[in-house]
Order: sequence, then structure tokens, then C-alpha cells
Amino acid sequence: MRTRLQKWGNSQGLRLSEQVLDLAELAVGDEVEIEVSDRLILVRKTPRPRFDLAELVARIPKDYRVEELVLGPPAGREEW
Repeated sequence: MRTRLQKWGNSQGLRLSEQVLDLAELAVGDEVEIEVSDRLILVRKTPRPRFDLAELVARIPKDYRVEELVLGPPAGREEW
């Protein structure tokens, strides 16, 4: 695929076709890592961390107690 660098506001950008994104297993909104070496630009999808709920809960300190947090009176048309 050939494309052209384009000016977008104060930055520059490349348009990538849906086919290229599919082949790279990328989607709009994915976080990527960019590496530049010897005039070569490498774009790599940043893997999403996998969370295990049981492990996260196990990290909660045993003496942790939930507290109510009051941020002030309602603002606007909110109801409590």
C-alpha cells in the first residue's frame, strides 16, 4: 500500500486502509507503540493487560474499610 503524509492541524498523519488495519489486527482507538530505527518506522499494538478479579481482590488490605465520600451539595438538577 502506498499513502502520503498529510498535515492535520499542527501535526502530520498517515491514513491506513481498513485492510491494512485488519492485517495488523489494529482498530481505531487501539494504543500503539512506535519505534524508529534506521529510517524505518515500526508500529506495534500495545497489548492490553489481563486482569484477574480474584487476584485484584486478594490485593485489598485486610483492614480496608469502605467510607462514604461527600463531595458537597448537588449541583444543577442532580438527585440523591
